[in-house]
Amino acid sequence: MARLIKRFTKKEWSWIMYDWANSVYATNIMAAIYPTIFASQVPNGDIRWGYATSFATLVVALLAPILGSIADYKGMKKKLFTLFMLLGVIFTPLMVFTGNWQIALIGYVVSRIGFSGSCLFYDSFLTDVTTNERMDKVSSWGYAMGYIGGSTIPFVISIAVLLVFDYSAAAMAFSVLIVSVWWLLFSIPMLKNVSHEHYVERNGKISIGHIFTKVLGTLKSICSNKGLLLFILAYFFYIDGVDTIINISTAYGTILGLGATGMILALLVTQLVAMPCSILFAKIADKISARKTLICAVAVYFFVTMVGFYMGFSMEPSQTAYEEVFDSAAVTVEFTDEYRESVDKYVSEWKSEFKSSSPDLEKLGKMTIEPLGNDAQAASALTQSLSSALKTAADSQPEKLEAFRSAIGFSSILFWAMAFLVGTVQGGIQAVSRSYYGKLIPKERSNEYYGFFDIFGKFASFLGPVIYAVIAQLTGRSSIGVLGLAVLFIAGLVLLIASRKPLEDLEKHAG
Repeated sequence: MARLIKRFTKKEWSWIMYDWANSVYATNIMAAIYPTIFASQVPNGDIRWGYATSFATLVVALLAPILGSIADYKGMKKKLFTLFMLLGVIFTPLMVFTGNWQIALIGYVVSRIGFSGSCLFYDSFLTDVTTNERMDKVSSWGYAMGYIGGSTIPFVISIAVLLVFDYSAAAMAFSVLIVSVWWLLFSIPMLKNVSHEHYVERNGKISIGHIFTKVLGTLKSICSNKGLLLFILAYFFYIDGVDTIINISTAYGTILGLGATGMILALLVTQLVAMPCSILFAKIADKISARKTLICAVAVYFFVTMVGFYMGFSMEPSQTAYEEVFDSAAVTVEFTDEYRESVDKYVSEWKSEFKSSSPDLEKLGKMTIEPLGNDAQAASALTQSLSSALKTAADSQPEKLEAFRSAIGFSSILFWAMAFLVGTVQGGIQAVSRSYYGKLIPKERSNEYYGFFDIFGKFASFLGPVIYAVIAQLTGRSSIGVLGLAVLFIAGLVLLIASRKPLEDLEKHAG
Protein backbone atom coordinates (compact mmCIF):
# COMPACT_ATOMS: atom_id res chain seq x y z
CA MET A 1 0.00 0.00 0.00
CA ALA A 2 2.91 2.36 0.80
CA ARG A 3 4.27 1.96 -2.76
CA LEU A 4 0.83 2.70 -4.15
CA ILE A 5 0.51 5.91 -2.15
CA LYS A 6 3.89 7.13 -3.49
CA ARG A 7 2.53 6.92 -7.03
CA PHE A 8 0.17 9.81 -6.26
CA THR A 9 0.35 13.18 -4.55
CA LYS A 10 -1.46 13.65 -1.25
CA LYS A 11 -4.28 15.51 -3.01
CA GLU A 12 -4.61 12.83 -5.70
CA TRP A 13 -4.66 10.04 -3.15
CA SER A 14 -7.25 11.81 -0.98
CA TRP A 15 -9.45 12.38 -4.04
CA ILE A 16 -9.14 8.70 -5.01
CA MET A 17 -10.22 7.67 -1.50
CA TYR A 18 -13.67 9.21 -1.97
CA ASP A 19 -14.38 6.57 -4.62
CA TRP A 20 -13.37 4.02 -1.96
CA ALA A 21 -15.79 5.75 0.45
CA ASN A 22 -18.95 6.13 -1.65
CA SER A 23 -18.78 2.98 -3.79
CA VAL A 24 -20.42 0.96 -1.02
CA TYR A 25 -23.61 2.94 -1.73
CA ALA A 26 -23.43 1.97 -5.40
CA THR A 27 -23.19 -1.76 -4.61
CA ASN A 28 -25.28 -2.25 -1.47
CA ILE A 29 -28.03 0.27 -2.27
CA MET A 30 -28.09 0.94 -6.01
CA ALA A 31 -27.02 -2.32 -7.61
CA ALA A 32 -26.97 -5.51 -5.58
CA ILE A 33 -28.32 -6.03 -2.10
CA TYR A 34 -31.13 -3.57 -1.40
CA PRO A 35 -32.81 -3.71 -4.85
CA THR A 36 -32.99 -7.51 -4.49
CA ILE A 37 -34.58 -7.21 -1.04
CA PHE A 38 -37.01 -4.52 -2.18
CA ALA A 39 -38.08 -6.33 -5.37
CA SER A 40 -38.72 -9.56 -3.46
CA GLN A 41 -40.77 -7.96 -0.67
CA VAL A 42 -42.81 -5.28 -2.47
CA PRO A 43 -45.41 -5.96 -5.21
CA ASN A 44 -44.05 -4.82 -8.61
CA GLY A 45 -40.87 -3.96 -6.75
CA ASP A 46 -38.69 -3.67 -9.86
CA ILE A 47 -41.09 -1.20 -11.48
CA ARG A 48 -41.46 0.92 -8.32
CA TRP A 49 -37.68 0.89 -7.94
CA GLY A 50 -37.28 2.05 -11.54
CA TYR A 51 -39.62 5.00 -11.06
CA ALA A 52 -37.98 6.02 -7.77
CA THR A 53 -34.54 5.92 -9.38
CA SER A 54 -35.78 8.02 -12.29
CA PHE A 55 -37.27 10.64 -9.95
CA ALA A 56 -34.07 10.96 -7.89
CA THR A 57 -31.83 11.30 -10.92
CA LEU A 58 -34.23 13.81 -12.52
CA VAL A 59 -34.01 16.07 -9.47
CA VAL A 60 -30.20 16.07 -9.56
CA ALA A 61 -30.21 16.55 -13.33
CA LEU A 62 -32.33 19.68 -13.06
CA LEU A 63 -30.18 21.12 -10.26
CA ALA A 64 -26.75 20.14 -11.65
CA PRO A 65 -26.00 23.14 -13.95
CA ILE A 66 -27.17 25.65 -11.31
CA LEU A 67 -25.23 23.95 -8.52
CA GLY A 68 -22.21 23.66 -10.78
CA SER A 69 -22.30 27.35 -11.59
CA ILE A 70 -22.49 28.27 -7.90
CA ALA A 71 -19.69 25.82 -7.04
CA ASP A 72 -17.27 27.48 -9.47
CA TYR A 73 -17.09 30.50 -7.15
CA LYS A 74 -14.26 30.51 -4.66
CA GLY A 75 -15.05 28.57 -1.48
CA MET A 76 -18.35 27.09 -2.66
CA LYS A 77 -17.38 23.72 -4.16
CA LYS A 78 -16.21 22.13 -0.89
CA LYS A 79 -19.29 23.35 1.00
CA LEU A 80 -21.71 21.92 -1.54
CA PHE A 81 -19.80 18.66 -1.75
CA THR A 82 -19.98 18.25 2.04
CA LEU A 83 -23.69 19.13 2.14
CA PHE A 84 -24.70 16.48 -0.40
CA MET A 85 -22.39 13.84 1.04
CA LEU A 86 -23.98 14.28 4.48
CA LEU A 87 -27.45 14.22 2.94
CA GLY A 88 -26.72 10.77 1.53
CA VAL A 89 -25.11 9.47 4.72
CA ILE A 90 -27.98 10.62 6.97
CA PHE A 91 -30.93 9.45 4.86
CA THR A 92 -29.62 6.00 3.90
CA PRO A 93 -30.60 4.31 7.24
CA LEU A 94 -34.19 5.48 6.73
CA MET A 95 -34.54 2.69 4.17
CA VAL A 96 -34.63 -0.08 6.78
CA PHE A 97 -35.56 1.37 10.16
CA THR A 98 -39.23 2.21 9.55
CA GLY A 99 -40.76 -1.05 8.30
CA ASN A 100 -42.72 0.90 5.68
CA TRP A 101 -41.79 0.46 2.03
CA GLN A 102 -43.12 3.91 1.06
CA ILE A 103 -40.86 5.61 3.62
CA ALA A 104 -38.02 3.33 2.55
CA LEU A 105 -38.43 4.61 -1.02
CA ILE A 106 -38.34 8.20 0.25
CA GLY A 107 -35.12 7.41 2.11
CA TYR A 108 -33.70 5.91 -1.08
CA VAL A 109 -34.70 8.90 -3.22
CA VAL A 110 -33.19 11.48 -0.84
CA SER A 111 -30.01 9.48 -0.19
CA ARG A 112 -29.64 8.89 -3.94
CA ILE A 113 -29.88 12.66 -4.50
CA GLY A 114 -27.15 13.12 -1.88
CA PHE A 115 -24.97 10.47 -3.48
CA SER A 116 -25.37 11.82 -7.01
CA GLY A 117 -24.93 15.43 -5.93
CA SER A 118 -21.70 14.69 -4.08
CA CYS A 119 -20.39 12.84 -7.13
CA LEU A 120 -21.01 15.92 -9.29
CA PHE A 121 -18.63 18.00 -7.17
CA TYR A 122 -16.25 15.08 -6.66
CA ASP A 123 -15.84 14.64 -10.43
CA SER A 124 -15.13 18.32 -10.95
CA PHE A 125 -12.43 18.24 -8.23
CA LEU A 126 -10.44 16.06 -10.66
CA THR A 127 -9.26 19.21 -12.44
CA ASP A 128 -8.08 20.62 -9.09
CA VAL A 129 -6.01 17.66 -7.90
CA THR A 130 -4.06 16.64 -11.02
CA THR A 131 -2.85 17.57 -14.50
CA ASN A 132 -4.16 16.70 -17.97
CA GLU A 133 -1.34 14.20 -18.45
CA ARG A 134 -2.21 12.29 -15.26
CA MET A 135 -5.99 12.67 -15.45
CA ASP A 136 -6.80 9.29 -17.06
CA LYS A 137 -4.56 7.51 -14.56
CA VAL A 138 -5.97 9.26 -11.47
CA SER A 139 -9.58 8.89 -12.64
CA SER A 140 -9.13 5.19 -13.41
CA TRP A 141 -7.43 4.51 -10.08
CA GLY A 142 -10.38 6.22 -8.39
CA TYR A 143 -12.77 3.70 -9.90
CA ALA A 144 -10.31 0.86 -9.28
CA MET A 145 -9.97 1.63 -5.58
CA GLY A 146 -13.71 2.08 -5.37
CA TYR A 147 -14.24 -1.43 -6.72
CA ILE A 148 -11.65 -3.15 -4.56
CA GLY A 149 -12.53 -1.12 -1.46
CA GLY A 150 -16.04 0.22 -1.05
CA SER A 151 -17.52 -2.10 -3.63
CA THR A 152 -15.88 -5.25 -2.25
CA ILE A 153 -14.90 -5.18 1.43
CA PRO A 154 -18.18 -3.92 2.99
CA PHE A 155 -20.07 -5.72 0.22
CA VAL A 156 -18.52 -9.08 1.20
CA ILE A 157 -19.12 -8.36 4.88
CA SER A 158 -22.78 -7.59 4.12
CA ILE A 159 -23.22 -10.78 2.09
CA ALA A 160 -21.64 -12.84 4.89
CA VAL A 161 -23.98 -11.31 7.50
CA LEU A 162 -27.03 -11.89 5.28
CA LEU A 163 -26.11 -15.54 4.68
CA VAL A 164 -25.19 -16.32 8.30
CA PHE A 165 -28.39 -14.76 9.65
CA ASP A 166 -30.60 -16.03 6.79
CA TYR A 167 -31.62 -12.60 5.46
CA SER A 168 -33.15 -11.60 8.80
CA ALA A 169 -34.43 -8.06 9.33
CA ALA A 170 -31.37 -7.28 11.45
CA ALA A 171 -29.02 -8.57 8.73
CA MET A 172 -30.76 -6.45 6.11
CA ALA A 173 -30.52 -3.41 8.38
CA PHE A 174 -26.78 -4.07 8.86
CA SER A 175 -26.21 -4.19 5.07
CA VAL A 176 -27.69 -0.68 4.84
CA LEU A 177 -26.22 0.85 8.00
CA ILE A 178 -22.67 -0.16 7.05
CA VAL A 179 -23.08 2.02 3.96
CA SER A 180 -23.42 5.22 6.00
CA VAL A 181 -20.61 4.33 8.41
CA TRP A 182 -18.12 3.37 5.67
CA TRP A 183 -19.08 6.31 3.47
CA LEU A 184 -18.61 8.91 6.23
CA LEU A 185 -15.40 7.42 7.65
CA PHE A 186 -13.46 7.26 4.37
CA SER A 187 -14.65 10.69 3.20
CA ILE A 188 -12.39 12.29 5.80
CA PRO A 189 -9.24 12.45 3.58
CA MET A 190 -11.23 14.20 0.85
CA LEU A 191 -12.69 16.67 3.32
CA LYS A 192 -9.31 17.33 4.91
CA ASN A 193 -6.83 17.45 2.03
CA VAL A 194 -8.58 18.40 -1.22
CA SER A 195 -9.12 22.09 -1.96
CA HIS A 196 -10.66 24.19 -4.72
CA GLU A 197 -7.69 25.30 -6.87
CA HIS A 198 -9.35 26.55 -10.09
CA TYR A 199 -12.21 28.94 -9.39
CA VAL A 200 -14.01 32.13 -10.35
CA GLU A 201 -13.61 35.10 -8.02
CA ARG A 202 -16.76 36.34 -6.34
CA ASN A 203 -17.62 39.98 -6.98
CA GLY A 204 -20.24 40.67 -4.36
CA LYS A 205 -23.22 38.44 -3.62
CA ILE A 206 -24.20 35.54 -5.85
CA SER A 207 -27.45 36.51 -7.57
CA ILE A 208 -29.96 34.17 -9.19
CA GLY A 209 -29.95 36.26 -12.36
CA HIS A 210 -26.20 36.09 -12.68
CA ILE A 211 -26.21 32.33 -12.08
CA PHE A 212 -28.71 31.73 -14.87
CA THR A 213 -26.73 34.03 -17.18
CA LYS A 214 -23.62 31.95 -16.52
CA VAL A 215 -25.50 28.70 -17.06
CA LEU A 216 -26.91 29.87 -20.40
CA GLY A 217 -23.48 31.11 -21.44
CA THR A 218 -21.90 27.73 -20.74
CA LEU A 219 -24.71 25.95 -22.58
CA LYS A 220 -24.18 28.16 -25.63
CA SER A 221 -20.44 27.49 -25.45
CA ILE A 222 -21.02 23.71 -25.41
CA CYS A 223 -23.54 23.87 -28.26
CA SER A 224 -21.20 25.96 -30.42
CA ASN A 225 -18.34 23.48 -29.91
CA LYS A 226 -19.14 20.61 -32.27
CA GLY A 227 -16.67 18.14 -30.76
CA LEU A 228 -17.76 18.72 -27.17
CA LEU A 229 -21.45 18.65 -28.11
CA LEU A 230 -21.17 15.35 -30.02
CA PHE A 231 -19.23 13.76 -27.18
CA ILE A 232 -21.67 14.84 -24.49
CA LEU A 233 -24.61 13.61 -26.62
CA ALA A 234 -22.88 10.25 -27.08
CA TYR A 235 -22.25 10.15 -23.33
CA PHE A 236 -25.94 10.88 -22.72
CA PHE A 237 -26.99 7.74 -24.56
CA TYR A 238 -24.35 5.21 -23.57
CA ILE A 239 -24.13 6.18 -19.90
CA ASP A 240 -27.92 5.89 -19.81
CA GLY A 241 -27.58 2.21 -20.64
CA VAL A 242 -24.68 1.72 -18.22
CA ASP A 243 -26.50 3.29 -15.25
CA THR A 244 -29.74 1.48 -16.03
CA ILE A 245 -27.99 -1.90 -16.12
CA ILE A 246 -26.39 -1.10 -12.75
CA ASN A 247 -29.74 -0.08 -11.27
CA ILE A 248 -32.05 -2.81 -12.56
CA SER A 249 -29.85 -5.90 -12.98
CA THR A 250 -30.64 -7.57 -9.65
CA ALA A 251 -34.28 -6.45 -9.64
CA TYR A 252 -34.61 -7.90 -13.16
CA GLY A 253 -33.04 -11.18 -12.09
CA THR A 254 -35.28 -11.35 -9.01
CA ILE A 255 -38.42 -10.92 -11.11
CA LEU A 256 -37.21 -13.75 -13.37
CA GLY A 257 -36.83 -15.98 -10.31
CA LEU A 258 -33.03 -16.16 -10.07
CA GLY A 259 -31.63 -16.78 -6.60
CA ALA A 260 -30.73 -13.64 -4.65
CA THR A 261 -27.51 -15.11 -3.24
CA GLY A 262 -26.30 -16.27 -6.65
CA MET A 263 -26.96 -12.87 -8.22
CA ILE A 264 -25.20 -11.00 -5.43
CA LEU A 265 -22.16 -13.27 -5.69
CA ALA A 266 -22.13 -12.81 -9.48
CA LEU A 267 -22.08 -9.04 -8.97
CA LEU A 268 -19.19 -9.49 -6.56
CA VAL A 269 -17.33 -10.98 -9.52
CA THR A 270 -18.15 -7.76 -11.40
CA GLN A 271 -16.45 -5.70 -8.70
CA LEU A 272 -13.34 -7.91 -8.58
CA VAL A 273 -12.94 -7.93 -12.37
CA ALA A 274 -13.61 -4.19 -12.59
CA MET A 275 -10.65 -3.23 -10.39
CA PRO A 276 -7.77 -4.31 -12.67
CA CYS A 277 -9.79 -3.56 -15.82
CA SER A 278 -10.34 0.06 -14.73
CA ILE A 279 -6.58 0.54 -14.50
CA LEU A 280 -6.09 -1.27 -17.81
CA PHE A 281 -8.55 1.10 -19.50
CA ALA A 282 -6.34 4.10 -18.69
CA LYS A 283 -3.41 2.38 -20.40
CA ILE A 284 -5.52 1.40 -23.41
CA ALA A 285 -6.81 4.97 -23.74
CA ASP A 286 -3.21 6.19 -23.70
CA LYS A 287 -2.34 3.75 -26.52
CA ILE A 288 -5.31 3.97 -28.90
CA SER A 289 -7.11 7.18 -27.71
CA ALA A 290 -9.96 7.68 -25.26
CA ARG A 291 -12.59 7.83 -28.01
CA LYS A 292 -11.68 4.43 -29.50
CA THR A 293 -11.52 2.92 -26.00
CA LEU A 294 -15.03 4.16 -25.29
CA ILE A 295 -16.31 2.73 -28.60
CA CYS A 296 -15.02 -0.71 -27.60
CA ALA A 297 -16.66 -0.47 -24.17
CA VAL A 298 -20.03 0.60 -25.58
CA ALA A 299 -19.94 -2.33 -28.03
CA VAL A 300 -19.43 -4.74 -25.10
CA TYR A 301 -22.40 -3.22 -23.30
CA PHE A 302 -24.59 -3.62 -26.39
CA PHE A 303 -23.71 -7.31 -26.48
CA VAL A 304 -24.48 -7.65 -22.75
CA THR A 305 -27.89 -6.06 -23.30
CA MET A 306 -28.76 -8.51 -26.07
CA VAL A 307 -27.72 -11.46 -23.88
CA GLY A 308 -29.83 -10.07 -21.03
CA PHE A 309 -32.84 -9.82 -23.33
CA TYR A 310 -32.36 -13.39 -24.57
CA MET A 311 -31.98 -14.66 -21.00
CA GLY A 312 -35.32 -13.21 -19.94
CA PHE A 313 -37.24 -13.77 -23.16
CA SER A 314 -36.38 -17.48 -23.23
CA MET A 315 -37.12 -17.91 -19.53
CA GLU A 316 -40.39 -16.02 -19.09
CA PRO A 317 -42.73 -18.61 -20.72
CA SER A 318 -41.54 -21.40 -18.41
CA GLN A 319 -41.72 -19.01 -15.45
CA THR A 320 -45.34 -18.12 -16.29
CA ALA A 321 -46.28 -21.79 -16.60
CA TYR A 322 -44.55 -22.54 -13.29
CA GLU A 323 -46.37 -19.80 -11.39
CA GLU A 324 -49.73 -20.83 -12.88
CA VAL A 325 -49.32 -24.25 -11.25
CA PHE A 326 -49.55 -22.67 -7.80
CA ASP A 327 -51.84 -19.75 -8.65
CA SER A 328 -54.42 -22.06 -10.20
CA ALA A 329 -54.38 -24.24 -7.09
CA ALA A 330 -54.74 -21.22 -4.78
CA VAL A 331 -57.94 -19.99 -6.45
CA THR A 332 -59.65 -23.31 -5.71
CA VAL A 333 -59.47 -22.57 -1.97
CA GLU A 334 -62.11 -20.24 -0.52
CA PHE A 335 -61.10 -17.50 1.91
CA THR A 336 -62.22 -13.99 2.85
CA ASP A 337 -60.50 -10.86 1.50
CA GLU A 338 -58.93 -10.16 4.88
CA TYR A 339 -56.69 -13.19 4.37
CA ARG A 340 -55.55 -12.09 0.88
CA GLU A 341 -52.14 -10.71 1.91
CA SER A 342 -51.33 -13.71 4.15
CA VAL A 343 -52.40 -16.18 1.46
CA ASP A 344 -50.33 -14.42 -1.21
CA LYS A 345 -47.30 -14.57 1.09
CA TYR A 346 -47.92 -18.26 1.79
CA VAL A 347 -48.23 -19.11 -1.93
CA SER A 348 -45.11 -17.05 -2.67
CA GLU A 349 -43.12 -19.17 -0.20
CA TRP A 350 -44.26 -22.33 -1.95
CA LYS A 351 -43.26 -20.94 -5.33
CA SER A 352 -39.84 -20.01 -3.98
CA GLU A 353 -39.22 -23.37 -2.29
CA PHE A 354 -40.22 -25.47 -5.31
CA LYS A 355 -37.58 -23.77 -7.48
CA SER A 356 -35.27 -26.28 -5.83
CA SER A 357 -35.22 -29.82 -7.23
CA SER A 358 -35.52 -31.01 -3.62
CA PRO A 359 -38.03 -28.69 -1.93
CA ASP A 360 -38.10 -28.74 1.87
CA LEU A 361 -41.62 -30.10 2.45
CA GLU A 362 -41.07 -30.21 6.19
CA LYS A 363 -40.32 -26.50 6.23
CA LEU A 364 -43.42 -25.77 4.15
CA GLY A 365 -45.52 -27.97 6.43
CA LYS A 366 -44.59 -25.81 9.42
CA MET A 367 -45.76 -22.62 7.74
CA THR A 368 -49.16 -21.29 8.81
CA ILE A 369 -51.54 -18.57 7.67
CA GLU A 370 -51.66 -15.71 10.17
CA PRO A 371 -54.97 -15.77 12.12
CA LEU A 372 -57.28 -12.77 12.10
CA GLY A 373 -57.89 -11.66 15.66
CA ASN A 374 -58.24 -14.80 17.79
CA ASP A 375 -59.60 -17.04 15.03
CA ALA A 376 -56.68 -19.50 15.04
CA GLN A 377 -58.98 -22.38 14.13
CA ALA A 378 -60.09 -20.74 10.86
CA ALA A 379 -56.47 -19.87 9.98
CA SER A 380 -55.39 -23.46 10.64
CA ALA A 381 -58.16 -24.84 8.44
CA LEU A 382 -57.22 -22.42 5.65
CA THR A 383 -53.57 -23.43 5.97
CA GLN A 384 -54.40 -27.13 5.63
CA SER A 385 -56.69 -26.59 2.63
CA LEU A 386 -54.20 -24.36 0.83
CA SER A 387 -51.23 -26.62 1.61
CA SER A 388 -53.08 -29.67 0.29
CA ALA A 389 -54.14 -27.86 -2.91
CA LEU A 390 -50.60 -26.57 -3.60
CA LYS A 391 -48.98 -29.96 -3.00
CA THR A 392 -51.50 -31.73 -5.24
CA ALA A 393 -50.89 -29.18 -8.00
CA ALA A 394 -47.12 -29.55 -7.73
CA ASP A 395 -47.32 -33.37 -7.81
CA SER A 396 -49.65 -33.38 -10.82
CA GLN A 397 -47.52 -31.10 -13.05
CA PRO A 398 -43.85 -31.97 -12.40
CA GLU A 399 -42.84 -31.23 -16.00
CA LYS A 400 -43.64 -27.51 -15.63
CA LEU A 401 -41.67 -27.30 -12.41
CA GLU A 402 -38.69 -29.08 -13.92
CA ALA A 403 -38.78 -26.88 -17.05
CA PHE A 404 -38.57 -23.78 -14.87
CA ARG A 405 -35.70 -25.22 -12.81
CA SER A 406 -33.76 -25.92 -15.99
CA ALA A 407 -34.46 -22.40 -17.25
CA ILE A 408 -33.18 -20.95 -13.96
CA GLY A 409 -29.98 -22.98 -14.23
CA PHE A 410 -29.30 -21.80 -17.79
CA SER A 411 -30.19 -18.18 -16.99
CA SER A 412 -27.97 -18.20 -13.91
CA ILE A 413 -25.01 -19.17 -16.11
CA LEU A 414 -25.84 -16.31 -18.47
CA PHE A 415 -26.13 -13.90 -15.53
CA TRP A 416 -22.65 -14.89 -14.31
CA ALA A 417 -21.24 -14.45 -17.82
CA MET A 418 -22.83 -11.01 -18.12
CA ALA A 419 -21.52 -10.03 -14.69
CA PHE A 420 -17.99 -10.88 -15.82
CA LEU A 421 -18.34 -8.99 -19.11
CA VAL A 422 -19.76 -5.92 -17.39
CA GLY A 423 -16.84 -6.01 -14.96
CA THR A 424 -14.37 -5.67 -17.82
CA VAL A 425 -15.85 -2.34 -18.94
CA GLN A 426 -17.96 -0.85 -16.14
CA GLY A 427 -15.25 1.06 -14.31
CA GLY A 428 -13.26 1.87 -17.43
CA ILE A 429 -16.10 3.44 -19.39
CA GLN A 430 -16.97 5.74 -16.48
CA ALA A 431 -13.38 6.62 -15.60
CA VAL A 432 -12.26 7.42 -19.15
CA SER A 433 -15.46 9.39 -19.85
CA ARG A 434 -14.85 11.50 -16.74
CA SER A 435 -11.18 12.21 -17.40
CA TYR A 436 -11.59 12.70 -21.17
CA TYR A 437 -14.24 15.36 -20.57
CA GLY A 438 -12.01 17.01 -17.96
CA LYS A 439 -9.28 17.44 -20.60
CA LEU A 440 -11.63 19.19 -23.00
CA ILE A 441 -13.06 21.91 -20.71
CA PRO A 442 -11.77 25.15 -19.08
CA LYS A 443 -10.37 24.24 -15.65
CA GLU A 444 -11.58 27.37 -13.83
CA ARG A 445 -15.16 26.59 -14.95
CA SER A 446 -14.98 22.85 -14.37
CA ASN A 447 -18.00 22.71 -12.04
CA GLU A 448 -20.17 24.54 -14.54
CA TYR A 449 -19.10 22.24 -17.37
CA TYR A 450 -19.32 19.14 -15.19
CA GLY A 451 -22.78 20.34 -14.22
CA PHE A 452 -23.86 19.89 -17.84
CA PHE A 453 -21.90 16.65 -18.04
CA ASP A 454 -23.87 15.52 -15.02
CA ILE A 455 -27.22 16.75 -16.34
CA PHE A 456 -26.73 14.74 -19.53
CA GLY A 457 -25.76 11.72 -17.46
CA LYS A 458 -28.61 12.16 -14.98
CA PHE A 459 -31.27 12.74 -17.64
CA ALA A 460 -29.97 9.58 -19.22
CA SER A 461 -30.29 7.84 -15.85
CA PHE A 462 -33.84 9.14 -15.66
CA LEU A 463 -34.69 7.97 -19.17
CA GLY A 464 -33.25 4.46 -18.97
CA PRO A 465 -35.22 3.12 -15.99
CA VAL A 466 -38.37 4.72 -17.41
CA ILE A 467 -37.84 2.97 -20.76
CA TYR A 468 -37.39 -0.32 -18.93
CA ALA A 469 -40.32 0.18 -16.53
CA VAL A 470 -42.82 1.48 -19.11
CA ILE A 471 -42.06 -1.17 -21.75
CA ALA A 472 -42.11 -3.94 -19.12
CA GLN A 473 -45.43 -2.67 -17.77
CA LEU A 474 -47.05 -2.31 -21.20
CA THR A 475 -45.88 -5.67 -22.55
CA GLY A 476 -45.97 -7.64 -19.32
CA ARG A 477 -42.45 -8.88 -20.13
CA SER A 478 -39.40 -7.44 -18.39
CA SER A 479 -37.14 -8.87 -21.10
CA ILE A 480 -38.61 -6.54 -23.72
CA GLY A 481 -37.92 -3.65 -21.36
CA VAL A 482 -34.26 -4.69 -21.38
CA LEU A 483 -34.30 -4.86 -25.19
CA GLY A 484 -35.27 -1.19 -25.26
CA LEU A 485 -31.90 -0.33 -23.69
CA ALA A 486 -30.03 -1.63 -26.76
CA VAL A 487 -31.16 1.43 -28.73
CA LEU A 488 -29.28 3.67 -26.29
CA PHE A 489 -25.97 1.90 -26.90
CA ILE A 490 -26.49 2.01 -30.67
CA ALA A 491 -27.04 5.78 -30.50
CA GLY A 492 -23.91 6.21 -28.37
CA LEU A 493 -21.81 4.19 -30.81
CA VAL A 494 -23.02 6.16 -33.83
CA LEU A 495 -22.25 9.51 -32.18
CA LEU A 496 -18.80 8.43 -30.98
CA ILE A 497 -17.90 7.28 -34.47
CA ALA A 498 -19.29 10.45 -36.05
CA SER A 499 -17.37 12.73 -33.67
CA ARG A 500 -13.87 11.55 -34.66
CA LYS A 501 -12.68 14.64 -36.58
CA PRO A 502 -14.10 17.41 -34.34
CA LEU A 503 -12.89 15.63 -31.18
CA GLU A 504 -9.39 15.20 -32.57
CA ASP A 505 -9.32 18.93 -33.35
CA LEU A 506 -10.58 19.77 -29.86
CA GLU A 507 -7.97 17.53 -28.22
CA LYS A 508 -5.16 19.35 -30.08
CA HIS A 509 -6.56 22.71 -28.98
CA ALA A 510 -6.97 21.57 -25.36
CA GLY A 511 -3.48 20.13 -25.32
